Amino acid sequence: MRIGVIIAAAGKSTRFGEGDKLSQDLGGRAVLLRTVEAFVKREEVAAIVVAGPPDDLENFRTRFGPALGFNGARIVEGGRTERWESIAKAISELPDDVTHIAVHDGARPCVGNELLDRIFAAAKVASAVVPGVPVRDTLKRVSAESYSASEDDAVADLILGDLGKSSTTGRRVTETVSRESLYAVQTPQIFDAALLRRAYATVELSGTTDDASVIERLGEPVLVVEGDPRNLKITSRDDLALARAILSIAPPADRAAHLKF
Repeated sequence: MRIGVIIAAAGKSTRFGEGDKLSQDLGGRAVLLRTVEAFVKREEVAAIVVAGPPDDLENFRTRFGPALGFNGARIVEGGRTERWESIAKAISELPDDVTHIAVHDGARPCVGNELLDRIFAAAKVASAVVPGVPVRDTLKRVSAESYSASEDDAVADLILGDLGKSSTTGRRVTETVSRESLYAVQTPQIFDAALLRRAYATVELSGTTDDASVIERLGEPVLVVEGDPRNLKITSRDDLALARAILSIAPPADRAAHLKF
């Protein structure tokens, strides 16, 4: 196998809050670098391209270019709006001789070797492979409209008016959804290179949220193998704290100077 890896890193991190989640410290190295390092160690990996934000590409190169280049990864321009735009551009930047293409989120730094072993082995017998974990929580479908709910306290109303009343908004449950056979899908997702190139060249890409859904639109089968609950995607600051716990890494302020790296 000769695997070309695409790291999707063009998102704007709007849900993370202040700061860029890919630049956050994770044991002395940025989240993005930690993610890339998981693939650098694999002998099956022949090339790594990182799809960065097109509107901030020079700054992205300044922040990450030296470290990524040291690890053999190359930065390419990603898409502006939807994820598939980044992947479509990055596919053309991979060598023609790769046999497989793996796509991974730049904000998933906790991907482990056991998971990579599993999906790489499955890719030898299946043309499209994704890791997934069974959905364990009860699922509810809710209304599109949100409603405001507040404490009813006539005495407080008379004395304080709105002051002192707690309020919140929510959505009403319309249906409980069966979780039977439902999986939460992760990355990396790996595909036969010719199949993924054909899919991106022929199907309607608008609205696809991952690469497996592109293959599904082509009518080809996708195999789900056992994922890893620890392979979380950092979206919020709480996720960053959880990633540090998974990797047994203290936050920068709590780490002794001699343990910076």
